Amino acid sequence: MAYTNFKATVWSKFIQRELEKKCRLVEDCWKQFEGEAKQGKQVKILGVGSPTIGTYTGSSIGTPETVSDTSVMLDIDQAKFFNFMVDDVDKAQSVPGLMETLMKEATSKMAQTRDAYVASLAADATYTSASLAIETAADAKAALDAALLALREKDVDLEDNVVINVAPFFYQLLRDNLVALKTDNDDLIAHGIVGLYDNCRVKLSNNLYSDGTDTYMMVRTDRAIAFAGAIDQVEAYRPETLFSDAMKGLNVYGAKIVRPKELYVIKAHKG
Repeated sequence: MAYTNFKATVWSKFIQRELEKKCRLVEDCWKQFEGEAKQGKQVKILGVGSPTIGTYTGSSIGTPETVSDTSVMLDIDQAKFFNFMVDDVDKAQSVPGLMETLMKEATSKMAQTRDAYVASLAADATYTSASLAIETAADAKAALDAALLALREKDVDLEDNVVINVAPFFYQLLRDNLVALKTDNDDLIAHGIVGLYDNCRVKLSNNLYSDGTDTYMMVRTDRAIAFAGAIDQVEAYRPETLFSDAMKGLNVYGAKIVRPKELYVIKAHKG
């Protein structure tokens, strides 16, 4: 039976690599715990509080303080699957490019679900603008300047990998205020980066959260949102009621706002 020759490990790694290329919002999350993701599990994100800074007077500085543990748990509570048929798994694997094309199509859809989930967290952001009607380039610039000021006032260093996720309508108005990318920088463009604003990367996305009126555009550091995901299973099998082979895969992940002060949401719509 052809499906018994399916290289599950090879294709699981292929899908994971493709997801890393295609997930534009996930890309700018805190992902150091990626390999720990399993369906229904929790990932512990280690954190520590800040030690007190005292003034030294030449006398005893006392006993050392115990710095509080600020660790949080990230639930791997999202599970998405693909399940499609092919004429013959062996044939699909032997025809140059065929299996890659099939898997890339499945991966592209899964990437959108991951990005959309990260974007949905903006609805729970602590720091947001009021609903803004953006009609002109000046409106867009003012909204973005206010967001960056809000981060600066919370001691966020804008040199600290800050990314600005914007919707197409917002970018269209803002683009003349962006610093252009270096000529022919295809790698940055492939990652959705359309320019720089105040030393921050500006990325275009169609997967941002909308409440039906406003699009929630995020200005954040790469540690504001934690994300962990994995391709838990990829299998080829023979459906009992059909004369064909099929492939299925399970994509599991979780995301959480872990540094609320490092995320500001611009809620805006076309004016």
